[in-house]
Amino acid sequence: MPVYIDVTKASIARVYDAFLNGKDNYEIDREVLQRVQRVAPEATQLAWDNRNFLIRVTRFIATETGITQFLDCGSGLPTAENTHQVAQRLQPDARVVYVDNDPVVLAHGRALLEENDQTHLTAADIFKPRAVLEDEIVLRNLDFSQPIALFQLGTLHHYDDEPSPTEIMREYIAALPSGSYVAISHFLDPETAEHSELARKMEETFLHSPMGTGVFRTRSEIESMFAGLELVDPGLTICADWWPDGPRVKPLPPVSYCIAGAVGRKP
Repeated sequence: MPVYIDVTKASIARVYDAFLNGKDNYEIDREVLQRVQRVAPEATQLAWDNRNFLIRVTRFIATETGITQFLDCGSGLPTAENTHQVAQRLQPDARVVYVDNDPVVLAHGRALLEENDQTHLTAADIFKPRAVLEDEIVLRNLDFSQPIALFQLGTLHHYDDEPSPTEIMREYIAALPSGSYVAISHFLDPETAEHSELARKMEETFLHSPMGTGVFRTRSEIESMFAGLELVDPGLTICADWWPDGPRVKPLPPVSYCIAGAVGRKP
């Protein structure tokens, strides 16, 4: 069936694609990027820091934990080095289920994954844990008696409603078996004189843009989403500092201090 796309409203997935210099976005999506760049010229680094965090976290889980099941909530549009590509390169038997309800993501994703028997995509609201956890495709392809890696990367800052993100994650975590891992990345208000003002300016721009979402939460607010988990060293830190691939030879742009991530293990 043809996919209906409302080009009068920006899509989170398409805006993220625009931040990554992708091609699957419209003028309304690029307008969000342009507005944010007016207050933070290097705003695209937010998306790249998040993407690189995803790659490093997936690599860590695939090589160090023995987990071969991934539940990626809010997968977004296909780009290079998706979760399944990173995981299956290291663990060929890894199974990945992507969850997204954006019509463009679903159309692109299903076409991309047609020939990959180990990777699946389902349409569900990632902010309704029960709908995801009871989804037929999720249950058919993931074994909840064995550890699972659950990703909420760059998603929860687009949610500001009830139940709270902390409560949403509590429900997800409760459903995971012991030995599972949870990764979250989130826009951060660093609460420092140097970077907090920038975070709040970007938040104001996101919230009043055609997308209408993008909350920058504090460290304590983000840490509360990991309740019941043991954080993997170095704990919650800016994404750029979570096990970087090598020494840093140039300073980070200010926006890199405004997105943080962590990985936690369920005892």
